Amino acid sequence: MIKRELEDIVFADIKPQKAVLLFGARRVGKTILMESIIQRFGDKVAFLNGEDLSTVEMLSVRTVANYNQLFQGISLLAIDEAQAIPDIGKTLKLIVDNIKGLSVLVSGSSSFDLHNQTGEPLVGRSYQYKLFPFSLKELSQTENRVEILQRLEERLVYGMYPELLSIPEFNKKQQYLLEIVNSYLLKDVLMIDGIKNSGKMRDLLRLVAYQIGNEVSYDELGKQLGLSRNTVEKYLDLLAKTFVIYKLSAYSTNKRKEISKPNKWYFTDNGIRNAIISDFRVLPLRQDTGALWESFLISERIKKRNNANEHASYYFWRSYSGQEIDLIEEHNGTLAAYEFKWGDKKVKTPSVFNKIYPETSYNVVNKMNFWEFVG
Repeated sequence: MIKRELEDIVFADIKPQKAVLLFGARRVGKTILMESIIQRFGDKVAFLNGEDLSTVEMLSVRTVANYNQLFQGISLLAIDEAQAIPDIGKTLKLIVDNIKGLSVLVSGSSSFDLHNQTGEPLVGRSYQYKLFPFSLKELSQTENRVEILQRLEERLVYGMYPELLSIPEFNKKQQYLLEIVNSYLLKDVLMIDGIKNSGKMRDLLRLVAYQIGNEVSYDELGKQLGLSRNTVEKYLDLLAKTFVIYKLSAYSTNKRKEISKPNKWYFTDNGIRNAIISDFRVLPLRQDTGALWESFLISERIKKRNNANEHASYYFWRSYSGQEIDLIEEHNGTLAAYEFKWGDKKVKTPSVFNKIYPETSYNVVNKMNFWEFVG
């Protein structure tokens, strides 16, 4: 069993009259993490599944008397897949405010749904965390650095979903990832906002998948899909809120020399990206190795900060003269610039960037030194 880095942080925040909200895509390990925390908590735990109709019925009578009766003698209420429970935010507020001595731990596969329902009712009453697929640092509990390096190419293609570790056959890994895309991720997105045109959503994902590492034009995507710019932005926002993709904006303080409007979109997990385009070829046969490496490293960096409960903001940088930097990280008021190269090619700091930000560190991350960046 690989211990999730967030476990101790989440466990420490479980307190009476507080709710801990754990968000993440399906199949990233939220239930297993909750079970591990429950085992540490001991007895006097009620563990409910929000997708079970009996749970919905049990909580539907929203009165203090009902909840006092249900949770008498209970110290921890844990609800998995809570986004399926109508008005879960109001329900949790009533429980947290009125059932003395009760702590609450809740998971949700959709931040959009759960944030909408819990955001206002639980202001000041909750702690919120995101759970991602495994990080390389988490895998280092069972793999040494040599083994991690040996499996690096495989993970650039198949990603880091926990269950993949127990699937040795590559064709079975492909089948698993395709099932996640078809049965879980897109289903969640379509259910959230009542979107009926699943074909357009899948087509949009495919277009974005082919453009990772490149600036994305909403107008161009709209033209190709027959959708308005606003609809494209709405769909991308929904995909981000269900942890399928995330956005990097352009970093800029000098409007005359730096672009500031375009965005880049990346997939949270390379395996999901490759399943979207049905391309699981090995790296020597691919033309997108550089983009996969870039996407993989940025995701690993985000996991690293997230799992340490550290806040950071992420951008890319490009000048009007065409000079580029893959990632700008802003953390505790400090900027750091990173360029990602699959090979060991030497790269100089872009002159325009160096002139505007002379105090900012510039680092090239490749196969030989990537552990310092992600570990």
